[in-house]
Amino acid sequence: MASVKNLKKDINYVLGDIIEECYAWELMNPTEDKKKSEAIIDEAIVTFDALIDKVHTKNVENKKAHFKGLQADLITAANGLLEKVNKL
Repeated sequence: MASVKNLKKDINYVLGDIIEECYAWELMNPTEDKKKSEAIIDEAIVTFDALIDKVHTKNVENKKAHFKGLQADLITAANGLLEKVNKL
């Protein structure tokens, strides 16, 4: 990871793309129930907030390990959300 700035951008872009995918699914399936896609969007927003809060955590002893862990958390969360989107 090159910088904190890039990590924040990655979090924003990845979770934003997942939300956009949910909106696209809703547009392509207007007769389907939207509660599942709205739940995924809500979960993505909660995940975004949690990861950004962790990025802004002060007094971290090993910053490099902390940010690598956040990158791994992002990947794990994104994969889980994408699996839910694919099941729609």
